[in-house]
Amino acid sequence: MILRRLAPDERLTTSFPLQAYAFEASPLSNARVEAFREYLPYNKGNRTLVVEECGETRAAASAIPMRQNLRGEVLPMAGVAGVATHPLARRRGHVRELLHRLLDEMRDEGHPLTALYPFRAGFYERFGYVGLPKARTVRFSPADLAPLLRAELPGEVTWERIGAGYAGYRAFTERCLRERHGFAVFPEFRAVGLRDRDDRWLISAKIDGTTVGALTYRIDDHGGELVGDDLLATDPYARALLLQFLARHVDQVERVSLLVPADELPELWLTDLAVHVQARVARPGSAAPMARLLSLDALAGLPCGPGRVRVELVGDRWLAGTHLMDGTTGQLELTSGGPAPTATLTAAGLSALAYGVLDPAEVDLRGLGEVGPAAGAELRRLFPRELPYIFADF
Repeated sequence: MILRRLAPDERLTTSFPLQAYAFEASPLSNARVEAFREYLPYNKGNRTLVVEECGETRAAASAIPMRQNLRGEVLPMAGVAGVATHPLARRRGHVRELLHRLLDEMRDEGHPLTALYPFRAGFYERFGYVGLPKARTVRFSPADLAPLLRAELPGEVTWERIGAGYAGYRAFTERCLRERHGFAVFPEFRAVGLRDRDDRWLISAKIDGTTVGALTYRIDDHGGELVGDDLLATDPYARALLLQFLARHVDQVERVSLLVPADELPELWLTDLAVHVQARVARPGSAAPMARLLSLDALAGLPCGPGRVRVELVGDRWLAGTHLMDGTTGQLELTSGGPAPTATLTAAGLSALAYGVLDPAEVDLRGLGEVGPAAGAELRRLFPRELPYIFADF
């Protein structure tokens, strides 16, 4: 067995076909195989590792060098994608070997965070990952947005193809990255695929010339559905401007669908808005994202609450040892060693607290650590509950 890193052009005959078999309809058509060539530029900066036996690719995994906001700090993040194994080589530990090597290398190169969309959450929990909220799909009739057509709102909406408006859209997502916990963005070599495909409309809400909201979308047919991507808005006025634009499609489409963060409440947007909100998680095919800390460097200096607790990190390749976590200054300070810890955490348990998705008591109940009431109270002060919104879909 050989484990090695691919050169960019090798992906066409090695990792791409394997990933396509795992995640697409198959057998692949000749046209689909040829289309792989179009994807090469958008993968050029990825790190792709493969396992080979007798010259045949048996497993593959890639890491995309991304950035993510963790409680107000923007940090390098390794987005793991394209994890696939040949059907005759499954359940032989190839993915475990690939992930260990891949995350070793990304961590050593300065990525203290990592995230992915799992084929099975339980599998990746063993690697220290913890589940994050999935974006909600919202569906409603544009007719129910009629009250917004009479509203006098500050600002304006611009409308253009994403190819023309990409630079402004990218700049706005960079703002969201700085301001939104959990938000993650692609590197430029990957992000420009949205511009180059140019298969979306872009509406941007602007107040005093500053972009405060954006939505990319397409329309599947007359009388059909306006299919929106992520509804990005910095405040209710920005959201209302975008929804007001959608209301003008009442005689063109039957329904509108959008993606919104888990902490958004569409049922409260308007009175008498008939809305269906759904977050479907299924195996296989519809996964919620997962993430984890790869290094305690991600926590050093992080904004936090005034807690103070000594924890032992156990059962992990990358996070270990006893550490005093002190947030009395408002920024997390870490000191290794010292007296006996008052809590024990796995990597998934610590990641759940850092990302704000589980309460310390839930960490204990889920078997992701041993956290008593006193330690739980301190951890709760250090890491207040805060729902992350990952945005990037890979």
